[in-house]
Amino acid sequence: MEKQLHQPQSGNDMPRFGGRATMMRLPFVEELEGLDAAFVGIPLDVGTSQRAGTRYGPRQIRAESVMIRPYNMATGAAPFDALSVADIGDVPINTYSLLKSVDIIEDYYTRLNDYPLIPLTLGGDHTLTLPILRAIAKKHGPVGLIHVDAHTDTNDNMFGEKIAHGTTFRRAVEEGLLDLNRVVQIGQRAQGYSADDFKWGERQGFRLVTAEQCWHKSLEPLMAEVREQIGDGPVYLSFDIDGIDPAWAPGTGTPEVGGLTSIQGLEIVRGCKGLNLIGADLVEVAPAYDISGNTSQLAANLLYEMLCVLPGVNYR
Repeated sequence: MEKQLHQPQSGNDMPRFGGRATMMRLPFVEELEGLDAAFVGIPLDVGTSQRAGTRYGPRQIRAESVMIRPYNMATGAAPFDALSVADIGDVPINTYSLLKSVDIIEDYYTRLNDYPLIPLTLGGDHTLTLPILRAIAKKHGPVGLIHVDAHTDTNDNMFGEKIAHGTTFRRAVEEGLLDLNRVVQIGQRAQGYSADDFKWGERQGFRLVTAEQCWHKSLEPLMAEVREQIGDGPVYLSFDIDGIDPAWAPGTGTPEVGGLTSIQGLEIVRGCKGLNLIGADLVEVAPAYDISGNTSQLAANLLYEMLCVLPGVNYR
């Protein structure tokens, strides 16, 4: 039977569920059979350490995605010509308990393993990547990681807590979820809790590319090196919007000056073309701190670019 391909609806006719717009005007579906990729929201902010509000990220990213059109004029990507894509709604997290929410997210994504779809996640604070990696490892084993962020998120604890948005990748290493020689972190900067903060990951085998190393240059050469390092094994892309400088993306809980430009963000995602991406997320969007909507609009466009570099996408 010929695969049913879902196309974004035209104009402002946005499908809605629960009173909210769907991602890129795509249909909201509950039947996952036949999907190649699915947008999933995780309205989580129980794990934040500074400004709350990322629980509203998925809703606002969807709303700001209304202007995204099917064809990528820059790269020639035509994702909807080859892939069946839909919005499958939000994970029903527990807004009163971070640990229970982590378990709910892991169970949800473990169920997604039964389908050949690639999840593209709208966040939500960065704690959510840990349970996603736990679920993905059940299917793929330890995976490579491309992590864009102002922070390494490798703290051993935050205020005594082992699970929080700043401990995600320390726990992922300890739990054997990552292929340590295939991990690249990009955009880290500002201050740490100790002089050792950026060194821990490097001792595990991570490649760390600080924001200062990215200043005033195109990141296309860097991404060529990243593709060489990552190879053809499964890799996950985790993009914290605070990796981008607050001049372009102020709507986040822990903004740091001196970050990547929006253009460099596009270069990073487009540079993932050809990799075996098995999932991706865009996290830490807190809409209340950017009344212009520009942060959420950038997030929506980065998610579209992630869709454009998935395996099987046509190029016109």
